[in-house]
Amino acid sequence: MGKGILERLDEGVIIGDGGFVVALEKRGYVQAGPWTPEAVIEHPEAVLELHREFLRAGSDVMQCFTFYASEDKLTVRGNKAGRHGSTNINEAACLLAREVANEGDALIAGGMSQTPTYAEGGSKEAVQEHFQKQADAFTKCGVDFLICEYFEHAEEACWAVEICKKTGLAVAATLCINKEGDVDGVPTSECAVRLANAGADIIGINCNFDPDTVLAGVREMKRGLEEAGLKRHLITQPLGYRTPDANKHGFVDIPEFPFAMEPRTLTRWDCHRYAREAYDLGVRYIGACCGFEPYHVRAIAEELVTERGGKLPLASEKHEMWGGGLKLHTKPWVRARASREYWENLRPATGRPECPAYSKPSSHDITD
Repeated sequence: MGKGILERLDEGVIIGDGGFVVALEKRGYVQAGPWTPEAVIEHPEAVLELHREFLRAGSDVMQCFTFYASEDKLTVRGNKAGRHGSTNINEAACLLAREVANEGDALIAGGMSQTPTYAEGGSKEAVQEHFQKQADAFTKCGVDFLICEYFEHAEEACWAVEICKKTGLAVAATLCINKEGDVDGVPTSECAVRLANAGADIIGINCNFDPDTVLAGVREMKRGLEEAGLKRHLITQPLGYRTPDANKHGFVDIPEFPFAMEPRTLTRWDCHRYAREAYDLGVRYIGACCGFEPYHVRAIAEELVTERGGKLPLASEKHEMWGGGLKLHTKPWVRARASREYWENLRPATGRPECPAYSKPSSHDITD
């Protein structure tokens, strides 16, 4: 039997995969708005191919495409994804992830996220019933570990962790918050402590914010855990966009969300910097979320090649480090760009002279 997620983290760095829901929306397989993963049943070939691209790019974990796959979310506001059933969607996602993971040395993770039931004031019992249904599907399919992700409320995340811990599997828990705390005002450092006390083995932040903001938040989490005398692995899975102007709700409040985010997309060189800063902070599960494509993950793997024992991803066969392939270009001024110094110091233009550098986010207190 191979090494599990905690053993691998004890030994070195793990690279996660990227953002399925946004990537598949762009490809025409996910509907923006509900953002639910019925594509695992309706278009399994598309999900398989994206898994393969992330595996080829260097991902060590195939996260099952089960974002927003709780029964209540699949049917909320007339969403038709519910006709497939939560159990069927979760099980189909696990099978697809396992098929690709078996093509390499990857683990698969079942993921669950915030629920409309909690946002509507549902009881702990009612909310955990949704988590239990997903956990049952994941254990039936033999996932390697579980991820409770994309929670704005630390309380709801802890409820999810409690259910996941009953499976006996390792559990990661990530909140979609910044360094200021969750939407209920619980400080970020305290959020980490609560997740740890609930049983989470891996703790961090995912989605809603860019790498700089996520790293600042995880730094607070690390401080809180250390002050409480708790030792846990850290995980970061930020957006693939620059969002320094986002408020506490993150990129969903930026006017460009979700259909005009492209000008904010990270370059692969931004991902090199993110990977290095995360590693130096002590993060060993370095992943990605919405906006990250396989080439971004490849950049993470290339930045950490030394820390990973010289292991380059298969996708690097067609991508020399720091633009080295440009040495073969026909134009001498392009050949001159084949250097780390050039790409690390570049300040890329947007090509949009009349556009502002930042936007003014919407302001609201609605979270469902």
